[in-house]
Amino acid sequence: MLTVKNLKAYYDLIQALKGISFHVSQGEVVCLIGANGAGKTTTLHALSGLISHVEGDILLEGKQIKKLPPEKIVALGIAQSPENRLVFATLPVTDNLRLGAYTRRDTDEIIRDIDWMFELFPRLAERRNNLAGTLSGGEQQMLAFGRALMARPKILLLDEPSTGLAPLIIKEIYHVIEQLKREGKTILLVEQNAKLAMKVSDRGYVLETGRIVVSGTSEELMQSRDIRRAYLGSSVDGFLGET
Repeated sequence: MLTVKNLKAYYDLIQALKGISFHVSQGEVVCLIGANGAGKTTTLHALSGLISHVEGDILLEGKQIKKLPPEKIVALGIAQSPENRLVFATLPVTDNLRLGAYTRRDTDEIIRDIDWMFELFPRLAERRNNLAGTLSGGEQQMLAFGRALMARPKILLLDEPSTGLAPLIIKEIYHVIEQLKREGKTILLVEQNAKLAMKVSDRGYVLETGRIVVSGTSEELMQSRDIRRAYLGSSVDGFLGET
């Protein structure tokens, strides 16, 4: 589904990604984990066309998308739920969801997908007419998640869906991720809570200062001593944390 080869990304003169390569197969949930500043969000922004200075290859189903603008990338099948949510604060919940489907013209199916979002996130159904800016942080995260799904992406990019949220909300969001996994959706998940991410992922990559330092199945990563070395001697238990 997605192949990334020797990807480099720059912010002016600062090189944020230093030649990373990875892949995501159809129906997989793959996680990118690492500390703040490791390059996780930069990777998603590069895939979404939000960084202008990139080198290497980004292939979606074998097609090079590296130089395409963000709206073309969405139309081809990549949608992102951003870390900072970026909901349209002055619009109602339902309109925010409709905007997620802006590349689509199948009006009846869009209406059905909005109903599906309300099934996935009952809290949004209760607040469907509320302005997005009045929602709690957790509800805004659900809305950003649902808005990305409204594009019917071939691959869904989730950036730090648990950050700053109460445990109960995190549980609800990860319940949806698990449901999407069972339905065969393809997801690239960025998380700092590695234990949480690997519970729902098939495989994972560990990023450190713009490089992939460890990769493997989720089970292998949970047990690997390489994770200790990648994280400067911290214990695996301390790194993984508690959910």
